[in-house]
Amino acid sequence: MKKTVLTILMATLTASTMFAVSTFAADYSGEDPQLKKNIKILTNWAEEDDLLTKICEDYQKNVNPNFTWEYEMVAPDNLQQKIATLAASNDLPDIFTYESGAPLSVLIDSGKVKNISKAIDELGTVGCLNSGAVDLLKGLSGTDDLYDLPFGMNVEGFWYNKALFEQAGCEVPTTWNEFEVVLQKLSDVGIQPLTAGGADKWGATRLINAYAVRTAGNDIMTKAADGEVAYTDAKLIAAANKIADWAKKGYFGEGITTVDMNTAGSMLMSGKAAIFYNGTWFTQNLTDDSQNLAGEDGIGFFNIPIVDESISSSTSYSMNCGNILALDNDKYDEATGWFLKYFMENIGNLAMEEQGSVKGYTYDVAAEDMDSYTKLVLDEIDKATEGFAWWEAKMPSEISKTAQENVQPLLNGEMTGEEYMQSIQDVYEMQ
Repeated sequence: MKKTVLTILMATLTASTMFAVSTFAADYSGEDPQLKKNIKILTNWAEEDDLLTKICEDYQKNVNPNFTWEYEMVAPDNLQQKIATLAASNDLPDIFTYESGAPLSVLIDSGKVKNISKAIDELGTVGCLNSGAVDLLKGLSGTDDLYDLPFGMNVEGFWYNKALFEQAGCEVPTTWNEFEVVLQKLSDVGIQPLTAGGADKWGATRLINAYAVRTAGNDIMTKAADGEVAYTDAKLIAAANKIADWAKKGYFGEGITTVDMNTAGSMLMSGKAAIFYNGTWFTQNLTDDSQNLAGEDGIGFFNIPIVDESISSSTSYSMNCGNILALDNDKYDEATGWFLKYFMENIGNLAMEEQGSVKGYTYDVAAEDMDSYTKLVLDEIDKATEGFAWWEAKMPSEISKTAQENVQPLLNGEMTGEEYMQSIQDVYEMQ
């Protein structure tokens, strides 16, 4: 049987030194001592677009001229393999982006990542974190302590082009039946109802998750991961078939598996498609006048429509903290601690000022100084009373890979919903 990346990593780490802990103690109550430090950063974001680069530049310029950094970017679909390889050879970078949930749990269990709860107690920066983000990340890793930092505080749902809705005579749907009516009305007047990042795959699996949760409950994917229900459960098959049916009806237009998430977002903002599922991190595109041709009030947002309030409520949202940040446990030292302190105290405001986005940290930007899209996002986050995770959150890497790879054949009509879910179940049974 072919071993998964996570299985190989766990075996290697178990055989190596386990649970290394930092032994130094430092006082972070005074001024930054400007310690010499070069940190290695690995992310799946382009350096020029990354807030990490900006916060490093600010820290070097404003606080510690002896601080330097090296930046490496890896493609998103290679991130888990890259981290697995580095962890197995005890060569993780100082700071790296990763996936919360099952992938991170392996690094936690092996003692490879810094206990963030202990770090921020030492730094005195507990109050810099959004409590909702902390609860979400602890829940995903199943730990009492925090081992990763958020780099987003997002709800997910459907963004829509207001002008196209008005053209088709559509109201914002709150139930799934209303949603289906909206899709058909848009299609009837020649407007492409939906767009999705089928080329990036995860944008399509989010849609399966949306229907699965609303029909089977917020915890359905956790139950599947724990073996309480099979991935071939009738409700999960129905969710996969729902998305395949939308594709068959032409709701996604032509070539959906060749459209990436950036292109899909552009289609929404330029009026080529009416509805696009994404997270509230999409505001950084919406607030860019060169991208958002619909203008500052041209795009709206609605939560995933409900099927039955008692199964999944209208105030429960798909929530995530984006790709999280983790720190190598062995490389963490006093100098890293001083940078982390600056990062946590300043990243909230920096994100609001640079992108109009919420990253899971406190900020003091006043509401009157925010753009309309940022206010919209904060209003939606305030409505949330419960969160649920995305399709692959609880899946080990090999299962997640299968779920994403096979969503394209599902959209193209080459697999049925039953075949798609069976392919996931098959890999689950091999674990």
